[in-house]
Amino acid sequence: MVPKKKLALFTAGVSTAAVGIGAWAGIRRAQARVARGRTTINETLPVHSKWWRDTANTEGELLYVALGDSAAQGIGASAPKNSYVGVIADHIRATTGRTVRVVNLSVSGATVALAVADQLPRFATFQPDIVTVAIGANDIAAFEPDLFEAGIRKVFEALPKDAVVADLPCFYLPWNEKKVAVGNRILRKVAAERGLTVVPLHDTMKREGVRGMVTQFAEDLFHPNDHGYRVWASAFLPEVTARVAERFPRRPHTLESTPAADDEPTASPAPEATATSA
Repeated sequence: MVPKKKLALFTAGVSTAAVGIGAWAGIRRAQARVARGRTTINETLPVHSKWWRDTANTEGELLYVALGDSAAQGIGASAPKNSYVGVIADHIRATTGRTVRVVNLSVSGATVALAVADQLPRFATFQPDIVTVAIGANDIAAFEPDLFEAGIRKVFEALPKDAVVADLPCFYLPWNEKKVAVGNRILRKVAAERGLTVVPLHDTMKREGVRGMVTQFAEDLFHPNDHGYRVWASAFLPEVTARVAERFPRRPHTLESTPAADDEPTASPAPEATATSA
């Protein structure tokens, strides 16, 4: 007969091993889900890129140009128009009552250096009414403060004074957040030298708390999902909305444009295509 003490130790050992095996299996399943999610999301890269290229051909009374990386492309969203750039464009339309052409110069995977090499030459060919910039998140993996500052300085020197710039997003993980803190100090210093407005993307994401870590991200656990992009947009919107409302106020309704009470109603014209039409 096995002594009770030995039996208890044996049972505890088996239980611990079972928990360990179960945890390991759970980790492997989670890793497999993330890997599948990355594969799925990578397949959307050319789809989103083409959508924005096509969208840039849509005419509008106002020109909105965006610089950035995969977040501006809307990778991880259910549709490209649900990126923060698409949400901002819709708010500009609603605020001004005008049509908006969106030229999204962002490139998935772009670092600050790649934005300087690829996006700035194209940006120089436009005279935008609204500019937003969110770049630098891809620099965090192999962060070099001096190189980051040199690159961000070149980006900011190319921007008009009324461009709206986001600081680096919240990465949540402590080892990345230390680098993000350094990057944001650099970004804000250079922006202040140029007189540019920086909107608080990092703090806006962080305020979502632990719940935000679960609800803001797509299947790859890196790119935002639709909710995450609405959070990103909410960091930009107060500043963008105030600027466009001041520069491009809604056109007042005139007496001539209001039909008399006894006039026969006329058919409304078909709405114009907008830059974020699916």
